[in-house]
Amino acid sequence: MNFKYLTLTAALIGSLTLAACGAGNKKADGVASSNVIKIATASPMSGGQSTVGKDNESGARLAVEEINAAGGVDISGKKYTIELVVEDDAGDPKQGATVAQKIADDKSISAVVGHYNSGVTAVAQPIYAKANLVALTVSSNPDITLKGVKNDAGLTMVYRLAGHDGMQGPALATFAQKKGFKNIAIVDDATAYGKGLADQVDKKARELGVTVAERESATDKTTDFKGILTKLKAKGVDAIMWGGYDDTAATLAKQARELGITATFLMPDAVCTDNYLKLAGAAAEGTICSATSQPLADMKEGAAFKERFEKRFPGQAIQAYGPLYYDGVYAAVAAIKKAGSTDAVKVAEAMKGLSLTGLSGTIAFDDIGERKDAVITMSESKGGKFVTVDQVK
Repeated sequence: MNFKYLTLTAALIGSLTLAACGAGNKKADGVASSNVIKIATASPMSGGQSTVGKDNESGARLAVEEINAAGGVDISGKKYTIELVVEDDAGDPKQGATVAQKIADDKSISAVVGHYNSGVTAVAQPIYAKANLVALTVSSNPDITLKGVKNDAGLTMVYRLAGHDGMQGPALATFAQKKGFKNIAIVDDATAYGKGLADQVDKKARELGVTVAERESATDKTTDFKGILTKLKAKGVDAIMWGGYDDTAATLAKQARELGITATFLMPDAVCTDNYLKLAGAAAEGTICSATSQPLADMKEGAAFKERFEKRFPGQAIQAYGPLYYDGVYAAVAAIKKAGSTDAVKVAEAMKGLSLTGLSGTIAFDDIGERKDAVITMSESKGGKFVTVDQVK
């Protein structure tokens, strides 16, 4: 497929600065001989989360096209173009493991941007680490980095581009208390992401003296929440927290309103999307949402990025993580340039101490792979849009 390349704004190109410059004239295996750098990206491209998966892939693809249009990547005086290898993990850990092994077996791939779902990343990341492939992820379960598998050389092999649920859960519970909610229900989808986040909200809410009147679990494929919702209605809860993704969140919200439940919805980052607003319709109004990064509208180059994205992908609304997958590609390329090589081991070594200015701000990580400037943004759905109401660092 031929793509019409988009030129990155001079300001953003200029902002891509490395903390240190790598050197070396060693020929990289596989990639160097063909003058192509392969970066893999994986998301749920099919199933209920395909909208966000497509957004992630588009964000990564836009970065690749811009870098290639600007002349590609120079390594030791030789020019390389980037090839994006896209895989569909369907948001399923089993398929994610298969996809990860496929990526790991391709020795010409230099880095991975993905996965999206925490449960998928949890099974994929050890496979990448064994293959010396560094992964840049948006998965928010704290264990992704806390229990991240290092390679044989002891290098950190997973880096998070956003905040984590250990930040997000307490922030959402604290904001709920500030809003005056005293009797809440917590429902999760039993995934590593959804349940992990719900547990964090539950713990903090109880610490703050907020009554958790009901704790229920569904699945990430549940289509009928009426049995659970009937219980919540009987409890008279004033807020319902959902630990899960945007497609199921919309179903939950619509069915709650159909049952006459007026409680406010407390939703996590995976629900801070235009897809949720579209699917839930009027039921989404007033939803409180926490996000593990600042919204696109608050990013310095956000408006320019939105214009380029919508021109390149007509009719496709930017969801929550397209901008971070975009930044993930730039971070991977920055590591390749710093390493002076496309060899995966050298790229992993170069990630340590890496610092660059991306669309979402300064991209730098601590020793276990957490982003240093991570922020939790609280927003509220008003008139069909999420509006920022608070930020927590």
